[in-house]
Amino acid sequence: MRHLKSRFLPLAAFAVCIFAAGCGEVNNTIDQAQACLEAPKIVTDLGAQITKLTDDPQAMDKALDDAATKLNDVADSAANTTLKEATNDLAATLSGISVNNVNDAVDAAQKVGTDSAAYLEKVAKACTG
Repeated sequence: MRHLKSRFLPLAAFAVCIFAAGCGEVNNTIDQAQACLEAPKIVTDLGAQITKLTDDPQAMDKALDDAATKLNDVADSAANTTLKEATNDLAATLSGISVNNVNDAVDAAQKVGTDSAAYLEKVAKACTG
């Protein structure tokens, strides 16, 4: 009986490792799916806010920073490298935009529109590929 027990232990350990590896894959898939849903929503919400805030530079600056923070959180959980890099890049771009006056706000709105469109294209490819 002792001999049977000693064979069972390595087999059980092997099964646990295989199961854990499988769960890791499932978690990565869930993380990617979640990131694929959240990232475009953040960008779309920002686009809607930006158009309303061209006359309020301080509020626009805050909206850009808030969106950058949310995108950084999404990038941290993204399992897909392309999605992670694209999200980090857009977050850095948004963080780097300073809106001090109405002219800056107009420029920022244009930049966010252009960069967001390119970002959403990358996200679509990363999430369907």
